[in-house]
Amino acid sequence: MSIPIQKAKDSIQQRQMISVSLEEGLIHLRGLSPKRLRFELEYALERGSTANSFLFLAGIDSNGNEQPPILIHPPGAAFSDVFIPALANALPNNPSELSVVVGHINPNRIALLQTLATLYPNLKLIASNPGAKLLREIWNQKDPRNLEQATPPIPEITLIKQKTKIPVSYERQLILLPAPTARWPGGLLAYEESLGLLMSDKLFGAHICTSTWAESNRSSTEEDRRHYYDCLMAPMADQVDTLVEKIEELEIRTIAPGHGPSIDSSWRSLLNDYRRWGESQKQASLKIVLLFASAYGNTATIADALARGVGKAGIQVESLNCEFTSADKLLSAIKEADAYLIGSPTLGGHAPTPIISALGTLLAEGDRKKKVGIFGSYGWSGEALDLLENKLRDGGFKFGFEPIKIKFSPDTSMLKVLEETGTLFARKLLQAKGNKHRQAARGMTTSRSDPAVVALGKVIGSLCVLTATQGEEEERLNGAMVASWVSQASFYPLGITIAIAKDRAVEALLHCGDKFALNVLAAGKQNKLLRQFLQPFPPGANRFEGVQIEMSPSGQPILPEALAWLEGTVSQRMECGDHWLIYAEVKSGAVLDKEGITAIHHRQTGANY
Repeated sequence: MSIPIQKAKDSIQQRQMISVSLEEGLIHLRGLSPKRLRFELEYALERGSTANSFLFLAGIDSNGNEQPPILIHPPGAAFSDVFIPALANALPNNPSELSVVVGHINPNRIALLQTLATLYPNLKLIASNPGAKLLREIWNQKDPRNLEQATPPIPEITLIKQKTKIPVSYERQLILLPAPTARWPGGLLAYEESLGLLMSDKLFGAHICTSTWAESNRSSTEEDRRHYYDCLMAPMADQVDTLVEKIEELEIRTIAPGHGPSIDSSWRSLLNDYRRWGESQKQASLKIVLLFASAYGNTATIADALARGVGKAGIQVESLNCEFTSADKLLSAIKEADAYLIGSPTLGGHAPTPIISALGTLLAEGDRKKKVGIFGSYGWSGEALDLLENKLRDGGFKFGFEPIKIKFSPDTSMLKVLEETGTLFARKLLQAKGNKHRQAARGMTTSRSDPAVVALGKVIGSLCVLTATQGEEEERLNGAMVASWVSQASFYPLGITIAIAKDRAVEALLHCGDKFALNVLAAGKQNKLLRQFLQPFPPGANRFEGVQIEMSPSGQPILPEALAWLEGTVSQRMECGDHWLIYAEVKSGAVLDKEGITAIHHRQTGANY
């Protein structure tokens, strides 16, 4: 692909827009954001992001007819200051018509569409049936924080009800495919035949700020794409698998998602990864149904964080958007679930009608022996959450956690609390089912009496406390865990490996590039620290409350009562069944007690810690 030809920059937010000429008549508009766009779990790796749009210029189609310019997947309003000038510069002669393919709909996206409607009076929107419904519902809604903003009339909407082929300029053909999911019911994929270019919008994305058109290889982005999948796709794995099957029927050469670099040489590998990641979800022994509706995206953000936490504990989540779920599907999901989560915004002092209907079904058909959890966001009140709580308590349901009520949207620390709440909820379900053994990757429970398992227990490890912290001031996150699956891994560079269970809260702070401290405990002096860090912590609790700590050169917590400490930087992560194995390069360290010896962890079996 060609080198970027133009750049626009927002000096305040440090956001840029790069215009790249991909082919004659086709321009790629890439918004670059070096910092996270929003406080949502999908951005937690703090690697920035891109917003990828595509513009087919006006021209003659294969039938000799003049076609207007078509914009595919515009960004949200966060990029308005750099996107609007870049779009105007890319469109010659200020065209009278502009069509926009809208792949997913949220208030942020609609805010930019409203700006386009003001600048281009003959703007036309192209959307799926559910997408058009959302456009009409949200277009004139007022954000409680900005009630005075004027709204232009909603443009004409062309409906895409099934796979549809439309002509575009330069004798090209554009295929549009509805791609509904619970998170994005208005999903719409765009595929250009002659180039084999799939513009996949939310599917296959990764939040990485890069001006490079395509990834260099699969391994360079695998961690980011896996994190993106776990945060957003895993709770609707069945729906995503169906879309992957449809996509495989296309003669693809390049996948260009809405976020991150494109995938050209290894897109089949990514599709296989999506299937593999989804299969691990389906093999879980328990399933939670998550019912929600979301007006401004805030309740959906809460749902994502809870679902991510549940998934880390090895329980499947089935996410259903109540506004676009049939009564039969809702009923079957409730009957098959082992627990229920239901979330709602408060709109005009009420819960949305689809949530009221879902609540009625849950009250009529739900099993009172199964736990329930409620959550939601609100602007000035919170009546919808009160309604859910009162109805479910009066109906005899037992709550797995206290109702979660968040004003507007959660911040970074609250997202961590939500994730830990989901994990704790899942652990309690596993304990209630008597499923106390960790499961291997194939979903089979390991027997404690297996001779190999008993022999594995004879492999010993040093007792350590891993500590980590990230962020500044109010957004600071910290974590800690007792670790005994620790080993030196290399001399040059000096490196160690540590196995981290997927459901550990600190796991979220141990991605590639993250720093941590490993505190090696001293024999005979380990009990105090073990009691501190082996205790169950409530979601969001400060693991270092009441503990004396010092700081490593990069600001990681050191325990002065330890025998020694090492500071490491995560270099690689490998998925190993129910654990992540991290390899870290040791940057510094010291022995604190020169007379002490290392505390050792002896086990009777390899089936548990």
